[in-house]
Amino acid sequence: MAKRRPNGGGTVTKRKDGRYQGAAYVTNTDGHRVRKFVYGSTYDEAAEKLGKLQEQERNGIPVPSRSWTLGEWLTYWLEHIVKPEREPNTYDKYESKVRLYLMPHLAKKSLVRLTPAQVRAFMATLKREKVGAATRFEVLRTLRNALNRAIKEEILTRNVALMVDMPKVSTDRGKAWNPYEAIRFLHSARAHRFYAAFVLVLVLGLRRSELLGLRWQDFDFETRQFTPTKQVQRVRGVGLVLKDLKTDSSHASLPLPEFCARALEGRRELQELERQIAGDKWQQEPDHDVVFSSDHGGLTDPVGFARTFDRVLARSGVRRITLRVARKTCASLLAFLKVHPKVAQKILRHSEIKMTLDIYTQIVGDGEREAADMLSDLLEDPLIG
Repeated sequence: MAKRRPNGGGTVTKRKDGRYQGAAYVTNTDGHRVRKFVYGSTYDEAAEKLGKLQEQERNGIPVPSRSWTLGEWLTYWLEHIVKPEREPNTYDKYESKVRLYLMPHLAKKSLVRLTPAQVRAFMATLKREKVGAATRFEVLRTLRNALNRAIKEEILTRNVALMVDMPKVSTDRGKAWNPYEAIRFLHSARAHRFYAAFVLVLVLGLRRSELLGLRWQDFDFETRQFTPTKQVQRVRGVGLVLKDLKTDSSHASLPLPEFCARALEGRRELQELERQIAGDKWQQEPDHDVVFSSDHGGLTDPVGFARTFDRVLARSGVRRITLRVARKTCASLLAFLKVHPKVAQKILRHSEIKMTLDIYTQIVGDGEREAADMLSDLLEDPLIG
């Protein structure tokens, strides 16, 4: 016989199989009042689960109106949430992780009954299958994002993927250049048509997509400032497009050191020469007045630009690093070029000047300044070839 419970407290009864069943009316995600059941091997266990269910009801958290499998939810999430709301590249990244890793292992699991142990076992399986740590990191992050959205849609009440530790990924993918190496590379690249682009990467730390999206109207050479607003991306089925930068913080005006301004002036002269040589074949549209156009005026592919950097680097004799790592040279090179700390603070996006001064103090001594002056003078040689 069921123990008497207070009005509105639901009921707990003993089943024929010896287990206990709790029942109460709650609201589902469709807004309907439904009778929900919970089970336990003892009366207290069933009563505890029933209490949690009713606590959710009091807090306004509805129960799911249908039983999703994880595979069904991931498919819905990709098609109806990620695809319309996120960038195509983001959708492609999520879709590949879902298709290659999550669906084969977890598609049939119940969404609401998914446990941390199941996710942990899944991650261990990927490790046994020799899936790299960086890929496993992205797979778990994709699952976390999908489950977070399920919570927002009031289908789930907790994200079990957050309870599983992220794989440890080594962030050391090569040591950035010291200023001597950076200046040696720039000197060797002096005659290249993208010399100014290499300068902005190393001195200002710009990402390749926002670098290639820079337009001449983004620069104010009188006040020595520029405001990046666009980026170049490749969209499947469309090709290269010029798109707005993602965040408002990316649109902040940045100082333009004199060293960079001189390199850009040379780039403007060279681009005009390329325009004259191309003649009627010049492809640049009025609103695509990008600084680092292709030799026929079109947008430059970010992947192709990275390969160009690799080729120029191979000829320079300087230690090989990736373009992504080369951006990290920015802070030390600003110090060597004697860019004022307040200007460097804005370029590096440091919240406090102390952070910038610490870098300057560590990097530049009097002897090093003299050596830096000598190396910088090499970059002022007339362009030959």
